[in-house]
Amino acid sequence: MTHGLIHHIELYVSDLSKSTAFWGWFLRELGYTSFQKWEGGQSWKLEDTYLVFVQTEERFLDIPYHRCRTGLNHLAFHASSREFVDEMTKKLQQRGVTILYSDRHPFAGGENHYAVYFEDPDRVKVELVAP
Repeated sequence: MTHGLIHHIELYVSDLSKSTAFWGWFLRELGYTSFQKWEGGQSWKLEDTYLVFVQTEERFLDIPYHRCRTGLNHLAFHASSREFVDEMTKKLQQRGVTILYSDRHPFAGGENHYAVYFEDPDRVKVELVAP
């Protein structure tokens, strides 16, 4: 165990099957493995950290997620290299995922920040950052 590192993050999603298809592929590309699976959710783990996706109850689906409201803005993941960011960008595009800030990609975060930005099925922003 490493003191202070995130243990897990749990996200409620509007459509579990869409989210697990999206996140499962992406997280496997980053080296995560399937960790837990039950009727209402699924998780993936990398070392001591895991991400959990849970189906939102019908009664709470009336107000959709928006990253500019109070709460989570985005999740950012380390990439091993700029080449990996480029490879993943191509794979995302092949899967029909829109690249955010495409006019400034891969330097949308600034001239010293090499990353790809995109959204999951609920429009949670995801960032993959090269060292």
